[in-house]
Amino acid sequence: MSESFLDEVEHTFETRTRELFLELFSEEIPARMQSRGADDLARLITDALSSLSPTNIRTWYGPRRIALAADVEAQVAAVSATERGPRINAPEQALQGFLRKHAASKEQVRQEGDYWVLEKRSGAIAAPELIASVVPGVLRRMPWPKSMRWGGTSQFTWVRPLRRIVCLLDGAVVPFNLRDGADDGHSLTSGDLTEGHRFHAPAAFPVSSAADWAAKLRDRRVLVDAAERKRVIAEGIARIAAEKSITIVDDPGLLDEVAGLVEFPVPLAGRIAAEHMDLPPEVMQVSMRVNQRYFAARTAAPTGNGQAAPWFVFVANIAAEDGGAAIVAGNERVLRARFADARHFYDLDRKARLESRVPSLDHVTYHAKLGTQGQRVARLRQLAERIAPLVHAGEALADRAAELAKADLVTGMVGEFPELQGVMGRYYALHDHEDAYVADAIRDHYAPRGPSDPVPAAPVSIAVALADKLDQLACFFAIDERPTGAGDPYALRRAGLGVIRIIRENGLRLKLLPLLDTAVITARHAAGEHAASLTDEKVVRALNDNPGAAVLRGSDAAVRVTRPVPGTDQHVDLLAFDILDFLAERLRVQLRGEGARHDVLSAVFAAGADDDFTRLLLRTEAVSTLLRQDDGANLLAAYRRAANILRIEERKDGPFTDAPDSSLLAEPAEQDLHHAVIAGMAVTGLVHDEKYAEAMTEMAKLRLPLDTFFDQVTVNASDPNVRKNRLLLLNQVRSTMDRVADFSRIEG
Repeated sequence: MSESFLDEVEHTFETRTRELFLELFSEEIPARMQSRGADDLARLITDALSSLSPTNIRTWYGPRRIALAADVEAQVAAVSATERGPRINAPEQALQGFLRKHAASKEQVRQEGDYWVLEKRSGAIAAPELIASVVPGVLRRMPWPKSMRWGGTSQFTWVRPLRRIVCLLDGAVVPFNLRDGADDGHSLTSGDLTEGHRFHAPAAFPVSSAADWAAKLRDRRVLVDAAERKRVIAEGIARIAAEKSITIVDDPGLLDEVAGLVEFPVPLAGRIAAEHMDLPPEVMQVSMRVNQRYFAARTAAPTGNGQAAPWFVFVANIAAEDGGAAIVAGNERVLRARFADARHFYDLDRKARLESRVPSLDHVTYHAKLGTQGQRVARLRQLAERIAPLVHAGEALADRAAELAKADLVTGMVGEFPELQGVMGRYYALHDHEDAYVADAIRDHYAPRGPSDPVPAAPVSIAVALADKLDQLACFFAIDERPTGAGDPYALRRAGLGVIRIIRENGLRLKLLPLLDTAVITARHAAGEHAASLTDEKVVRALNDNPGAAVLRGSDAAVRVTRPVPGTDQHVDLLAFDILDFLAERLRVQLRGEGARHDVLSAVFAAGADDDFTRLLLRTEAVSTLLRQDDGANLLAAYRRAANILRIEERKDGPFTDAPDSSLLAEPAEQDLHHAVIAGMAVTGLVHDEKYAEAMTEMAKLRLPLDTFFDQVTVNASDPNVRKNRLLLLNQVRSTMDRVADFSRIEG
């Protein structure tokens, strides 16, 4: 066998990847921190061992452990590098500074040409050596949301007391400890021992790899994969539901949490006592979820009516010898106590009418800069009453619903379970014999709470829900607490999307600017001295940036800048336009999420800040339809060519805003284009009459004469008057199209 072949085999052995396996075994980790903890561990280990080129990174997490496996190189190869230092004739201080920077001595540098040169060499570092040196630091830097100290002998912290560390490289232990100077690191050292299920198999045992670890833990009643635990739970719950002819309330968040609470999930069902079955289903569900992490059940359709079923499902962490009978009995006993507490709040709350609680809202703070919930209710009543006729709701009903909308915030049940605000208000309103539309509006004015929640559909509910969200936006914009890239602490993006969904899904024709103006005026009053101030510099800038803007000074000496509403003689607060822009951006984000042409929406909105979003979307769809056709695509290309020519020439001697002189239009192609532009001016009237399909048909007629113009006419003619006239004609084309949309904003 040749020596070169042996060298090649040895080189292959030295450079192949090894499996690094790391497990951190501790007391119970809160479910909400497990996934993030595993991700943070992977990120920190990957960064710390980047010189070993880690690949195939896998993580696992569960109640008592997070673990990582990765393929790494066997060593960090030896490297050499040349660093050029100061010139030979540079002062001695320059050389000394260079040597200090590189921790070198003068004997290590040599002269090369006119410079000092340092040859830096570092030997190869074996993977175990590097791993042992960096992992303790990684563990000390783990960014748990909350950490704890224990034992009193070390400052080392972990999410919960850390008990064991497994660190293996191809099955061999990578030895290290967490000692840091005088700090003993709880005497924790790496090894190959871990532990199984706390009750079924608590003894320690050795592992040799990630696969061996997972297999041996499975034998000891621990499922290391969170996705597998979720699947086992979901399948067990579905089996129970089928056996008992019930349906389980879908709760993905609870499923995720429970999968992080158990290592060996065993779904079980318990029965709810008959005396508690008249509690509102939402109360039962929230009490079970928040206090006990139980899954709520409903009677199955079509034989049932979707009411609460007399069963609950929970997940045990052990496979009991009695089939779980004792565990079920214990959980039923606990749930009876929980429901007895809920019964107490429910009965006590109903002893007082909902309307009697409204004055108490004057003592509940909405926001430190925005006053109380009582003051907010007054604003909601004003807004809801104004919105009501626009959505075909009774003004008196909308006013009553707004008056009672927040009253359940001071009830015992909502104090115990804030998730039930609105829901309990409806139950209490019905108990007080309020109108059913009023009761539904109290519940629905918070909707939609999320992207999958239904929006209010009844007119009274729509009026109060829009009032609630517009007031929320106006108030926090008024105190300059707008969403940023860093966060949205007051959920204004969600409120904005709520407004958009209510409008879109109900097909509402609302002009938002007057409503926003009303909301802004009352919000500025609520904010008082906390309202974002308008300095003289800001006022001047606002006047310069907004043609037609005016400055108003209110009776409270507060300064407001207003802008005219396009197409009307109304002026509204500049902040209302800011909120409208914010809503338009939310609409654009929503369309992008749906795969629609969000760039077309931006283009249409830029042509005139249309505050009727239903109309805006109709225009957007009409332009999108045009662009999907050959005429539209070619017209867009010709528009861009015209716009580019104008942009270049306007820098020289523009703008070209006058009407072209027809007597200078000598070429047939420019005469045809001029006639087409004059005919195309009908687009403005068609858009005004919301005849968008006809408007697009009319505008598409510009395509052929515009293409012919560019084929047969030289825009920059030698005669300056002819050149200017042709540029004026192109500007007319651009202006005509810009009345429909700012086509310069369209992508593609």
